Amino acid sequence: MDIVDSFISYLSAEKGLSKNTVISYLFDIGKFLDFLKSNKSDLVRFSRDELIDFLGLLRQEGYSVSSVCRIISSIRGLCRYMVIERIRSDNPSENLETPKKWSYLPKALTKNEMKSLLDLSDSKKEKNPLSVRDRVMLELVYSSGLRVSELISLKLDDVNLASGFLRVVGKGSKERIVPISMRTVKLIKEYIDNERRFILRKRDSQYLFITNRGKPMTRQRFWQSIKAVGKSVGLKITPHMLRHSFATHMLEGGADLRSLQKMLGHSDISTTQIYTKVTSERLKQVYFKYHPRA
Repeated sequence: MDIVDSFISYLSAEKGLSKNTVISYLFDIGKFLDFLKSNKSDLVRFSRDELIDFLGLLRQEGYSVSSVCRIISSIRGLCRYMVIERIRSDNPSENLETPKKWSYLPKALTKNEMKSLLDLSDSKKEKNPLSVRDRVMLELVYSSGLRVSELISLKLDDVNLASGFLRVVGKGSKERIVPISMRTVKLIKEYIDNERRFILRKRDSQYLFITNRGKPMTRQRFWQSIKAVGKSVGLKITPHMLRHSFATHMLEGGADLRSLQKMLGHSDISTTQIYTKVTSERLKQVYFKYHPRA
């Protein structure tokens, strides 16, 4: 009986595992064994560094945090078993950092990708009032860094076109003032005076962005809209990527963290600081691409 079989038998005897749980253990450990085999290693010899490399591979392959946590739990159990049975004298999984502590870098579009997205949306805006509405929403998210929930909750009274500011109600019902560009102000004004009136058809609404039924715009409808535009230019995008792009491009342009924190509505500046990692990654990419000795 090999190590994995004896480990499963041990668990079954100790904890009375169900068939599904046994299958999960076998799948998790089997994936790890395949990784070790490709690195010409095995359960008796693998190091902590190899285990960390394996977890990094799972991360790159897009495994969810819950799936990685389960795999780590399976490997930890196996390592403890091998120590108990004196198959190994050390436990490589001891004090291993969990995915909950991983720092995920937000995905952001490049400036050129963002320009392509806006240019394409702009070319379609004459087709109908709903296209114009979607174009204004896209521009507003990128120019202000709003969350989608904040965007669709905007009311006419929240928009101060004369001063170029929005009053935004964010998480925890916290209010903040967000500046918008003169270009965006012009787009919003034209939308309110023309397309919004047409969409409402003499109905009343306090919301800035409304559907053709006169109801407030929904997250799902906005997501569908930008997904379609993104697909047209070969980009897979989400509404939150537009917010990330705003923050990243602001920092790349020289904005300070405190100002960006206020505009994004982050209660803790450590949340904003993650964008500094994004810009650092961009710098590394540029360095390795253009430096002759890199």
